[in-house]
Amino acid sequence: MLRRIYDWCIDAAHKPYALWILGMVSFAESSFFPIPPDVMLIPMSLARPERAWFYAALCTVTSVAGGVVGYLIGAVLYDSVGHWLIQLYGYGDKVEAFRAGYAEWGAWIILLKGLTPIPYKLVTITSGFAGYDIWSFILFSIIARGGRFFIVAVVLNRWGDVIREQIEKRLTMWVSLAAVLLVAGFVIAARLV
Repeated sequence: MLRRIYDWCIDAAHKPYALWILGMVSFAESSFFPIPPDVMLIPMSLARPERAWFYAALCTVTSVAGGVVGYLIGAVLYDSVGHWLIQLYGYGDKVEAFRAGYAEWGAWIILLKGLTPIPYKLVTITSGFAGYDIWSFILFSIIARGGRFFIVAVVLNRWGDVIREQIEKRLTMWVSLAAVLLVAGFVIAARLV
C-alpha cells in the first residue's frame, strides 16, 4: 500500500492536477488538516528535482494563505470552530498559557513552530485567538513556512537522486520515521503549549 501511494505521488508530479492537490493539502494543513504537505512535496520534488523550488514556493504561498484562515478561525470563530479544533487535538487546557506567551514571544513562537513538525494549525488558530498582529503573523509565517519548504527544496534539488534511491530501497522505514516525527510533533506541542 505504501508503495502504491508513493508511486502515485511520484507519477502525479507529471500531472497538472498535482499542483492543485499539493496546494490544497498545504492550505488545509495550516488551519485544520493533520497531514503535512511534505507527503506530496517530497515525492514530487524527487520525481522532478528541477521543479522543487516551484513546489516549495507553492507550499509557502498556500500554507500562509491557510494560516490566515487558521488565524481567522482563532480570531472570529474560536468559540465554535477554533475551540473544537483545539479540543480535537487535545490542547484545550493549554491555550491560555500559549496565548499569554504571545505577548512576549509571539514572533519566536511563529518562527520556531513554523519550522518544526509541531502542528502549525495550533500556531495559526492561537495567533488569531491571542489577537497577534495579523501583518506580523503573515510576515513571520512567510519566513517560517518558506524556510521549512525551501530547505526541503534545496536538499532534494541537490541530493535528490541519492535520497530517492535510499527512500525507494527502504520506503517502509522512511514512512515509519515520518509518522514518528508527525506524532512527535503533536507530543512536543502538547508539552510546550
